[in-house]
Amino acid sequence: MAGTSRSGASTPRPTEVDVLVIGAGISGIGVAHHLATLRPGQTFAVLESRAEIGGTWSLFRYPGVRSDSDMPTFGYGFRPWPHRTTIAEGRTILEYLRDTIDEADIGEHLHFGHRVTAADFDSATGHWTVTTEVAGSGATAVFVSRFLFLGTGYYDYESAHTPDFPGAEAFEGQVIHPQFWPEDLDYQGKRVVVIGSGATAITLVPSMAKYARHVTMLQRSPSYVLTIPADDAIGAALRTLLGPERAYRLVRRRNIALHRILFRLCRRLPKLMRRALIGHVRSRLPRHFDVDTHFSPRYNPWDQRLCMTPNGELFRTIASGQASVVTDHIARFTRDGILLESGQELAADLIVTATGLRTLPFGQVALSVDGAPVHLPDRVAFKAMMLSGVPNLAYAIGYSNISWTLKVDLVAEHLCRLLDHMDTHGYDVVEPVLDDSAGTERLPLLDLDAGYVQRGIDDFPSAGAAGPWTLAHAYEADVDRLRHGPVEDPALRFTTVPRPARVG
Repeated sequence: MAGTSRSGASTPRPTEVDVLVIGAGISGIGVAHHLATLRPGQTFAVLESRAEIGGTWSLFRYPGVRSDSDMPTFGYGFRPWPHRTTIAEGRTILEYLRDTIDEADIGEHLHFGHRVTAADFDSATGHWTVTTEVAGSGATAVFVSRFLFLGTGYYDYESAHTPDFPGAEAFEGQVIHPQFWPEDLDYQGKRVVVIGSGATAITLVPSMAKYARHVTMLQRSPSYVLTIPADDAIGAALRTLLGPERAYRLVRRRNIALHRILFRLCRRLPKLMRRALIGHVRSRLPRHFDVDTHFSPRYNPWDQRLCMTPNGELFRTIASGQASVVTDHIARFTRDGILLESGQELAADLIVTATGLRTLPFGQVALSVDGAPVHLPDRVAFKAMMLSGVPNLAYAIGYSNISWTLKVDLVAEHLCRLLDHMDTHGYDVVEPVLDDSAGTERLPLLDLDAGYVQRGIDDFPSAGAAGPWTLAHAYEADVDRLRHGPVEDPALRFTTVPRPARVG
């Protein structure tokens, strides 16, 4: 039944649920699965602005798009990765997410084409009112929920980072960004220059080199690149011996341990690990190749995320002559390619600007509490999953030094425990309250020196220096805090909303 606004216009009745999840990517689907299986008596809905699930894995369609984490840890803890592949293509990850939805009957809870524009928490009722724009109709829809979960990640899906290249208008070929890859792009037999040295460029170069005349990776500075196996032979053997469930748990624990050991070694012994990582590259390339120029970064290992190349495909492609690496600065684009500051000109028919992404905190949803806007940079993260002064709200931002999904699983588990605790004790509202225990120092929410992080980090909340306000980016610490630690905390304020008195 419709209501009436102050202007007299008809407004649709709000859809009411216990928990409202924003985003149907890997975070939103993971949380929805936990809610469906651990709290079957509650109601929830998942809002997705696009027309399909998957987030990153349905948006990015450039050649070779794949995970940059191993799938036994990037997959959900509750659902084994069904394939032998260690590194998976985007379409295979998307199939895994669709099967996860079907397995828990989450599909009926999905609402596509709903772009969330605003969310206001009302202290008097203990509920969020969430306003969405409905794609294709120009209409708005309203949802009311007890709890709000933001599974929006931190990428801006509608814009990407492309530097202002001098002379770009002079280039007579095509310039594209990987985030907006045309479905009908034909680059067979063409000269391609890929600008960038991050994970996207390292994926694109060997994938495009299979069909292009030649591919050049043009970089201002190198990244660390590590070869990993494309298939897990040990994991496959364990699946045969132990079955998929037990094997998955063992392989997952093994891979987590290996990643954490590698990260700690890079942090504690950066000079030694730098020599080891660069030595690994030397062993993969011809003896005459200038590794010092093209694969010796200026920063320490794990100051930025390590780039992975399955079975050394990047190095094999370079060694074969199908691709080359140039380390230089761009002076300007020309009619036929790119002029470098060294005076060299790279001829190109197609230029791919793999120059990075833009960050966007919480999908740019306008959050407010009792009508007062929430200014995100003023907020501090509680247990890296809630925000100071914002009631009944949780979010998931994955790790920068290990698989994203590991954090999603822990946050989803803790959210269900938190909701159970509130139900048991009759609480309506929970709010992290910042006090002196957080310390005066504010630390960045994302602990990486990568350009895409540094360009946008000031728009995000921060972490504190002490207690539950800290942000360690350490999986084992979050296991203790989120999976095994208590729900109650001195910094959490639980309250009950007064019920209206009965008449008569």
